[in-house]
Amino acid sequence: MKILIIRHAEPDYENNTITEKGWREARMLAERLAKLPISDVYVSPMGRAQHTAQPYLELTGKSAQTLDWLHEFRGRVWDEEKGKNRCAWNMKPRFWNDHPEMFDKDRWLENELMSSGNVEEVWQETIKEFDAILEGYGYKKDGFFYRTEQSPDTTIAFFCHFGLGMALISHLSGVALPMLWQSFFMPASSVTTMVTEERVKGEVFFKCMQLGDTSHLYANDEPVSKKGLAKEFYESKEDAVLPK
Repeated sequence: MKILIIRHAEPDYENNTITEKGWREARMLAERLAKLPISDVYVSPMGRAQHTAQPYLELTGKSAQTLDWLHEFRGRVWDEEKGKNRCAWNMKPRFWNDHPEMFDKDRWLENELMSSGNVEEVWQETIKEFDAILEGYGYKKDGFFYRTEQSPDTTIAFFCHFGLGMALISHLSGVALPMLWQSFFMPASSVTTMVTEERVKGEVFFKCMQLGDTSHLYANDEPVSKKGLAKEFYESKEDAVLPK
């Protein structure tokens, strides 16, 4: 089984859609995905994900199921410096240096910052809903692997977001979510591929074959967007827009 976790194309956050460049990325992505045997498509309700999926759905004539929980990760933490709630990623390096529990897959939710908001609630909802989807394909979660009787040769696609997409990868791989948020990046319109490995009959683990792949952009001489990275990665500060 293959799971494709697709981050939306270059976002226009203010208008809940994608930019002109984002539409180009989405069309290139559609051409790539149309060559794959995707059986089912799931999409976040947010405009930038819906519009990224649109060219693919129009090209293939497929339909998609919109799932509210695929919304960008809604867990928030309390930011003492700014005096308000904020997204649970994009933390300063000194924070990670002082909190080793954030590297622990079993303890990161115990961190004072992560427990200051609704991160655990959203995390539990996300993995519950995700596992319900996989169970429909015959994969039942058992600790950090899945049990199955059939191992269907199926490819499914999730059009979603960086924060939420990393949560799915964390759940499948057993890597602490804050470390994926902190140390890895999914460019706009990128495809992450998780594939099953069954070394023991009926016991399946997911492995990451590709993370944040943008080969469809390189093939068409389209630059990779840096939207979602911190300001230091941008040529101009005006382009540095972090996800909402």
